[in-house]
Amino acid sequence: MTEKIKLHDFVSLDYTGRLVDGSVFDTTEERIAKINGFYSEKMKFGPATICVGEQQILPGLDQGLIDKEVGHTFNLKLAPEQAFGKRDVKNIKIMPLSSFREHKMQPMPGLQIDVDGQRGTITSVSGGRVIVNFNHPLAGKEVEYHVTIHKKITDHREQITAFLNSSLQIPETQIKIEIKEEKAEVKIPINFPEQITKVLGDKLAELTGLKEVTFAKPEAPKQ
Repeated sequence: MTEKIKLHDFVSLDYTGRLVDGSVFDTTEERIAKINGFYSEKMKFGPATICVGEQQILPGLDQGLIDKEVGHTFNLKLAPEQAFGKRDVKNIKIMPLSSFREHKMQPMPGLQIDVDGQRGTITSVSGGRVIVNFNHPLAGKEVEYHVTIHKKITDHREQITAFLNSSLQIPETQIKIEIKEEKAEVKIPINFPEQITKVLGDKLAELTGLKEVTFAKPEAPKQ
């Protein structure tokens, strides 16, 4: 009997996102990226490992994995609210040209900027005013994903590594894990406050089924 995906399963999958006109905007597959002209050696391609229900991918795609069969390939259409959100006029801001000049920036349409951690795109520059659109570039658009679920990931090291890589952007090569008697000790290069590592450890123990997940303090740099 074929396995079905449940909430909080760790799964390995490939996906390709397209707009309704068929143009590809995202993929895990190197071949498809090359065909569609957005391949880069700096980008990482290959199957993604995610924990279902933990918001590591688009909400509609995350929810759409539940009850799908392992080994199954399917298409999933997502409305804007299930994908990159609806286009909101409140996210379009008018900023003074002088504020850009103070930072020695020359604003121009199409330029992407970061303002207090919020990413936006300049749409026009006129009369001392700069209009910046902070909506996601694909906000308001219906999208379709082509998805293949390869397998469930049951190895605890792989589960923890994938979760930390996806959630905290920690490179997999910098995550060290020791597991003994269903207890895991994790070493990462970031020194988080104890309250954060406690919450993170409890979450990982819940998701993986281990008795305990703790974080070792990073080693002090050698003098």
